[in-house]
Amino acid sequence: MGTPTSSTQRYAALARLLVRHGRSDLLAGAGLDEFSIDDDMPAGDVDEAEAFARDLENLGPTYVKLGQLLSTRFDLLPTAYTTALARLQDAAEPFPFEQVQEIVEGELGGQIRHLFADFDPEPMAVASLGQVHRATLPSGRRVVVKVQRPDARDQAREDMEVLAKLAGLADRHTGAGRRYGFGDLLTQFRRSLAGELDYRREARNLAKFRELCAGYDLLVVPEPVPDHSSSRVLTMERLDGRKVTDVGPLGLLEVEARPMVDQLFACYLKLMLQDGVLHADPHPGNVLLTDDGRLGLLDLGMVTTVPGRLQDRLVRLLLAIGDGDGDEAAAVLAGMGHPLDDYDAAAFRDEVAHLVTEAAVAGSDVQAGTVLMELSRTSGQHGLRPPAEMSMVGKALLNLDRVTLHLDPDFDPAQAIRSNVGDLLTSGLKVSPAGVMAAAIEAKEFTALLPKRANRILDALAEGEFSVRVQAMDEERLHRVLQRVANRVTLGIIIAATVLGAALMMRVPTDHRIWGYPALAMGFFMFAVLAGAALAGWIVLTDRKVARQDRTGT
Repeated sequence: MGTPTSSTQRYAALARLLVRHGRSDLLAGAGLDEFSIDDDMPAGDVDEAEAFARDLENLGPTYVKLGQLLSTRFDLLPTAYTTALARLQDAAEPFPFEQVQEIVEGELGGQIRHLFADFDPEPMAVASLGQVHRATLPSGRRVVVKVQRPDARDQAREDMEVLAKLAGLADRHTGAGRRYGFGDLLTQFRRSLAGELDYRREARNLAKFRELCAGYDLLVVPEPVPDHSSSRVLTMERLDGRKVTDVGPLGLLEVEARPMVDQLFACYLKLMLQDGVLHADPHPGNVLLTDDGRLGLLDLGMVTTVPGRLQDRLVRLLLAIGDGDGDEAAAVLAGMGHPLDDYDAAAFRDEVAHLVTEAAVAGSDVQAGTVLMELSRTSGQHGLRPPAEMSMVGKALLNLDRVTLHLDPDFDPAQAIRSNVGDLLTSGLKVSPAGVMAAAIEAKEFTALLPKRANRILDALAEGEFSVRVQAMDEERLHRVLQRVANRVTLGIIIAATVLGAALMMRVPTDHRIWGYPALAMGFFMFAVLAGAALAGWIVLTDRKVARQDRTGT
C-alpha cells in the first residue's frame, strides 16, 4: 500500500484499509471482556494491530499523526491497537539538501550562506512533516533549524478533505459514529495538525512556554529566533543533551531525577489547570536530559488550549482520583460527557467507583494518564461520549507518565496531585483582571438601571397591569393538539357505536332487505365504513400538514 498521490488514489487506499481491517476487532475496544488480560491478548489480535499501524504509516504523514492520536483513545480501540499505534513513528526518508536550501532561502529572503555562518547539510533528525539541521548564526550562536517538507501542507489538506467526508458518513450511518463522534475527533485532530504545520505558531508556543516555565529552574524550553523563522522554517536555540529514552539505568544513577520529575509534573498541572494551555505531545522522545542536569521540552507544535469549563472539572476529577472518591469522579465525568440514548448512569457510577478505588490501592503502580484513559474507555462502554478535548489531555498525561516512569519508577502521581492540591484549588478561585473589569461593568450597569426598572415594576403593580409570562410550553399549539385528539376519539366512538348498533339491528325482522340482510342495518354499516375511511384520510392529511409545518418552522 503505497503513499497515495491523488484524491482518487486516497479513496482507493482508504477503501483497501477498510476492507482489510473492517472485519477485525478494530472497534471492539468498547466491548472487551473484563476477564481478559493485556498480556494474554491472542497473537492474532496483535498481528492485526501491527498490520493496521503499518498500513497507516504507508498512507503518509497525516495518517501517522492520526494514528498517534488514536493511540490514546482507549475508549475507542482495543488495547492491542493502542499499543501498536503508540509505537508508530513519524520517521521518514530525508529530502535533499537542495530542497532544504530552496525552502530556507525562499522563506527567509536571503542566501543560506549569508543567513548562517554554518549550516550542516546532513539532518540530525527526520520526521514525516519536516527535518532538523544543526546551524550557527553569524553571531556565533548555535541553533537548530526545522524545515518543513515541500508537499506537507498540500498533502495534509487533501487527506483531511477525504477524512472529513468519511467521518461525516460514519457519524450519520453507523452506530460507532453516533457513539464516539468521529467528526468531533477529526476536528480536534485537524486543529492540532494545522498547528504543527505552522511554524510561526510553534515559535509563539516556545516563547509562551519559556515564560510560563520560568519559575521552574530544572526545566528549560529552547528560545526561538524570530528573525530566522517563518511558517515553514523555525530556528531555535540548540540544547545539548540526550533524549530521556536514550538514558539507561546506569546513566540515571548519576542524575537526581526526583526533583526534575516533581517539577515536570507540577509544571504540567499548572499549565493545564491554571494557564489553560497543554503540550499534547510530551512523549519521551520530545524530552531532553541536558548536559547541565535539566529537562528540555522540545517540539511544541502540538499545543492546545484547555477551556475554562474543562479546567475546573479536571481539577475536581484529578482530586477525586487522588482521594479515591469514585462517586465524585463519576459525577464529574457525567457532567463533562455527552450522554447517549443507551447511557446507564447507575452502571457507569459503579464501574467508575471500582476503577478509582483500584487506582487508589495500586498507588504508584497506576499512573494518572492510564487511569484517565481507563475512565474514558468506561464512559464509552456505558453510553457516555467524552468531550473531544479529553483525547488531547489523555495523550499528554499518558506521555507524561512514560517520562516520569522512565526517570523515576517510584514516582506516585496521586501523591503529587495531593501535594499540589493547594495550588490547584487556588487556580480555580483566581479571577483574571479582564474578568474583574467585566464584573465591574456588569455591576455598574445593574446599579444604574435598577431604580428605573424598580419604578416600572411598582407602577405596573399599582395600576394592576403587572403580569408574568412563563414560556414553559406552546400553550396554543398544545390546545390545538388536544382538540384534534379529542375530535378523533369522539369520531372513533361514534363509528364504533354505529357498527355495534348495526350489528344489533341485524336481528330485527323487516321486509326491506339488501343482499338478504336488513336494509336499515346495512345502511348503518355503509355509513360506518364511509365514516371510518373519511376519518383515516383526515388523519393522514392533517398529520402530513403538521409535519410539513414543523420542517418549515411555520
